[in-house]
Amino acid sequence: MTVKYQIVKNDTSKREKVSLDFLSEDVAKQTIKYHSSFDQYSETPLVELKELAKYLGLKNIFVKDESYRFGLNAFKVLGGSFAIGQYIANKLGKSLDELQYRTLISDEIKEQLGEITFITATDGNHGRGVAWTANQLKQKAIVYMPKGSVQERVENIRALGAKCEVLDKNYDDCVRQANEEAEKYGYVMIQDTSWDGYEDIPTWIMQGYITMAYEAYLKMEEQNVRPTHIFLQAGVGSLASAVTGFFSSVYSDNKPIITIVEPDKAACLYKTAKADDGELHPVKGDMNTIMAGLACGEPVTIGWPVLNAYAENFLSVPDEVAAHGMRVLGNPLKGDERIISGESGAATMGVVSQVMSLEELKDIKEALKLDENSVVLCFSTEGDTDFEHYRDVVWNGLYQNK
Repeated sequence: MTVKYQIVKNDTSKREKVSLDFLSEDVAKQTIKYHSSFDQYSETPLVELKELAKYLGLKNIFVKDESYRFGLNAFKVLGGSFAIGQYIANKLGKSLDELQYRTLISDEIKEQLGEITFITATDGNHGRGVAWTANQLKQKAIVYMPKGSVQERVENIRALGAKCEVLDKNYDDCVRQANEEAEKYGYVMIQDTSWDGYEDIPTWIMQGYITMAYEAYLKMEEQNVRPTHIFLQAGVGSLASAVTGFFSSVYSDNKPIITIVEPDKAACLYKTAKADDGELHPVKGDMNTIMAGLACGEPVTIGWPVLNAYAENFLSVPDEVAAHGMRVLGNPLKGDERIISGESGAATMGVVSQVMSLEELKDIKEALKLDENSVVLCFSTEGDTDFEHYRDVVWNGLYQNK
């Protein structure tokens, strides 16, 4: 078996620290208050995989299962819904605390707002979250998806009343088209990618993601357990930045080792960390990876400083790693709970399992400082959002290490 991992070690002790105030526990309390006001809200499971940890030679493994989030099978709605809430609060000159879910969906608020069209680009989950929120608010949504997007994800978005088109472009070019139309027609762009002049909404999206991290933190505190290692998958890096910033803030006295995992065909953060020249280094081209939610070539500008200051490792891994993670989570050892995790959701567990099992990855294991005292936290960010492909991987063995 040959597995090609590439790693960049990032000496955070030599990095200039950046403010984490916008990703702090105080912000987390606001985001969870907002999300918990939704009728559809319930805390997603934090699954303890004791038997897998024992088998791999770790102290314990915890996986946050986001397939239960708001009935949408993925975490992304947390960011889009919070950003839209903040946008409306600003537009009306109100505090978000005054605009909880029941108020937001009221006819009174709709009358004050008028008609709004929200527009975004997505590989699936983010667009579905934006479409769902717009539908709840009786507003419109336009969603663009890159070439090669799965029809099931397209139909899930259309089912929420949004206009959804697959363009003959990669993800980053879809973002550019959505932004051009937003500027031309007065639409509201809801995107987690940031650039000069477009930073408020991506910041709010990052803050929305903290609800997921905060739930995990509170559950582990309840059990008097702290993670020693956190593994986070990354596309543009908004989720990774948000969770890295939050845990670096609340565990400032004894921060876990944080590792960022990307597909090798879209490893813009790995590439940026490797260059270490103060510049962002995008990845161009089709980025044809099964990890569709991570197929993003341009790092988030507001998130990179957080990752650079607080993430110790950047990993670039092949598609087979995500497929392995899907099989591990979907076929648990006796006594552990099953987790249905999609391609992007399972990437980090694939890393943990392979690093602890394969002799050829011994150097990576040592670099990550994983051993029998390690308590690992991962986030399964999506369920089987591509139903057929999930079964091709988990049932039929698609994408195996050669």
